[in-house]
Amino acid sequence: MSGSNGRRPPLIADRRYGPSAAKKTASNGGGGRGSKPPPKAAPRRRTKKRDPLSAAVAWVFGLIWGVVMFFWRILWGVGWRILAAVALVVGLSAYYFYSQLPEVAQLVDGRARGSVTMLDREGKVFAWRGETYGGMVTSDKVSKYLREAVVATEDRRFYRHFGVSPRGIASAVRINLSEGRGPLEGNGGSTITQQVAKLLCLGVQYDPKEWKSEADYEADCRKGGIWRKVKEVPFALAMEAKYTKAEILTIYFNRAYLGAGARGFEAAAQRYFGKSASEVNASEAAMLAGLLKAPSYYAPTANLERARDRANVIIGLMEEQGYLTRSEADQARAHPAQLSEAAQSRSGGFFADWVMESGPAFLTRDTTEDVIIRTTLDQRLQRAAEGALDDVFKTKVSEGSKAQAAVVVMSADGAVRAMVGGRKVQAAGSFNRATQALRQTGSAFKPFIYAAAMDLGYSPADFVDDSPLTVMVKGSGPWSPSNYDRKFRGIVTLTSALKQSLNIPAVRITEAVGREKVRQVASEFGIQSDLAAGPALALGVSEATLLEMTGAYAGILNGGSAVKPYGLVELRLQGEDTPLIGQEGGIGERVISEQAAQLLTYMMTQVIESGTGARARLPGWEAAGKTGTTQAARDAWFVGFTADYVAGVWMGYDDNTPLKGVTGGGLPADIWREVMVRVHEGLQPQPLKKIVPEPRMPPQTTADVRTDPVPQDTGDWQAQRPNDTGDWQAAPRPPSAGEQIVRDVLGIFGGGGRN
Repeated sequence: MSGSNGRRPPLIADRRYGPSAAKKTASNGGGGRGSKPPPKAAPRRRTKKRDPLSAAVAWVFGLIWGVVMFFWRILWGVGWRILAAVALVVGLSAYYFYSQLPEVAQLVDGRARGSVTMLDREGKVFAWRGETYGGMVTSDKVSKYLREAVVATEDRRFYRHFGVSPRGIASAVRINLSEGRGPLEGNGGSTITQQVAKLLCLGVQYDPKEWKSEADYEADCRKGGIWRKVKEVPFALAMEAKYTKAEILTIYFNRAYLGAGARGFEAAAQRYFGKSASEVNASEAAMLAGLLKAPSYYAPTANLERARDRANVIIGLMEEQGYLTRSEADQARAHPAQLSEAAQSRSGGFFADWVMESGPAFLTRDTTEDVIIRTTLDQRLQRAAEGALDDVFKTKVSEGSKAQAAVVVMSADGAVRAMVGGRKVQAAGSFNRATQALRQTGSAFKPFIYAAAMDLGYSPADFVDDSPLTVMVKGSGPWSPSNYDRKFRGIVTLTSALKQSLNIPAVRITEAVGREKVRQVASEFGIQSDLAAGPALALGVSEATLLEMTGAYAGILNGGSAVKPYGLVELRLQGEDTPLIGQEGGIGERVISEQAAQLLTYMMTQVIESGTGARARLPGWEAAGKTGTTQAARDAWFVGFTADYVAGVWMGYDDNTPLKGVTGGGLPADIWREVMVRVHEGLQPQPLKKIVPEPRMPPQTTADVRTDPVPQDTGDWQAQRPNDTGDWQAAPRPPSAGEQIVRDVLGIFGGGGRN
């Protein structure tokens, strides 16, 4: 072509894409459309020889991975099915429990037996028996401090979990293992919901045919272990589905046992603090919440300091979790919970036991109802008696002595105002030495001899012969009583004989008025035990309880009428106004004339004024009483009265070990005086109703002494030398060696009539 100089004219593609595109086309072989460039030769790679060790390691790891994946596929294939089956079982179990759960109101009181609450003479609570239930209280009505203390102590995640806390269980297992216990021994990691499930015994009701007692039933319900934990899970889930959190807390607050016979927080608050659970403050709430761990161990009535230490731990938890500010926590620690007067004094324990015994069992010891008993107890007098006894033993009895004592204080009508059955305040049901111990009365029996004499017309100014006496006892031989000091005083007045507690005049008067008359007077005044039939009756060889003796002396104070000691005024069911049982004791039939009682009262005032009971003298108060000490000083008594109260004191050993250097006019008189001084605080002295006899001239001979014996049908005694007038007296000769042996033997079995 012209003008081309032999060159090919540029193609359109060349003009479009430029020379570079044309070169590329040319390099592709001239490049027509669809042509491909020749393949580019790959660079020559250097071959590297493979390490046999690396290959082996890779192969081993591959094998292990394959095995792991193999078993994983098996486990996954089986595991999810097992998990699904477990979930199904748990779900069905939870649904079953859900369908069985009743309304909350039916679960709050789970007791099978009732309780007895006792009120003193002013209507204040002083004692409880059985498990007390304070009535249903809802969780939103209790003090916020109490609600927060329980949650902080028992289950801090209570409001966030669904009934079971895996985190809590894992933490509990870790703690148990670290302390050397089994995984589920000790801390169980239970939520409050699980604890409620346990309190409900997983829905198993108490059946008296299956369980020996309610205690055995509850002990089984509280058992731990893996299987019990497993069963708790669906029950707890069912409760979470059935009830709200507030309702679960309500069940917990009402069913938890909190020591000292208190079931539920309302009962515990009343028991320990004398207030409702809605009124407790932070320190009181902490103490109550602390009881949940070990109710009996941390009960403040058992050990107040231990309970306060536990409460401080709870206060720390409440502060840590934000329920209390630092200042509130410090305030709670600085002002620890104080027990109520009734809980702190623990008064009336022995008295309460006696009252429980005096009522019918189905309304007291075995009651299935909640019972209220109004009693005669005066808590001020009870504290006075307890304090006086404690002080005398601390100041006048050698340390470590195991000697025991008992005290009874009552009004003239037999209403018991205070009772101390032993030196130590012990658990309910302990041996009560005031009501259960039958002991020889010694010379404390002598007022009944002179009561019989006064009723027959004797005068305190009459005379009696205090000279040696031997009585022939049928079947036993001669019996020769002696005075405590082994001395004889000759002719003395009856008043002098009583105030000096002379034995021989007591025997002479007994034989003169007749033993049967003395037995009758004593039994009608309230001495219920069998009274001795022989002449030793006069020396107090018969047995009686302190309550009987104090009641008998009350008959002298009230003018000669018998009294039946009583402590129960009325018994009613809680919530009822009509009493089921009323007072059964009080003043009964007349035993001796009023004049005789007032003459005897005068004689007994002289015992304290100038006789064996001088240590019982009350400054500013007129008092009457009598000492008593039995053979070998195994028992020592002092019983007496003022115009306001009668009090009796007994002292001795439970095993009949003789007291060392103790007579009725010693420590028992000291205790009596201390009791009566405290009992009469705030009262105005009142004179005793007594008759002072006209003095008489002493007789010149024994023929003028009023000791005429009453003939005895049994013939079990006779005078050694009866005189012509019918009077009788012993021969003045000293006893022979044989008689002395018989006397000593009979003395061992016949008691002693010491002061």
